[in-house]
Amino acid sequence: MRITVLTVPECPNAPLALERITAALAGRTPKVELVEVHDQEQAAEHGMTGSPTILLDGVDLFPPAGAAASVSCRLYRDADGTVAGAPSVAALREAFTGAGRAETRAPANCSPP
Repeated sequence: MRITVLTVPECPNAPLALERITAALAGRTPKVELVEVHDQEQAAEHGMTGSPTILLDGVDLFPPAGAAASVSCRLYRDADGTVAGAPSVAALREAFTGAGRAETRAPANCSPP
């Protein structure tokens, strides 16, 4: 399992995303890589649809329907409607185990792509 967190420089939600990923992994120790994306070309190359974007083996865990590559900020909505700058620990745990991917936790960009 390879986890990549794509962020813009100084993204205020990157630390939260990393903290929640660590909690969701509950002691497992896969490599978690933080990659800073500086422009639209890099966003397209890496598949970033807002910061932070969390990839598992190169695939966005919470792909926003129809979203284009973007260096905007990104918000995540849980099944209960809660909005945050990173997916919840529960949503990440589900995604890491392959259950219930993204349909009920559709993310939204906080600025247009």
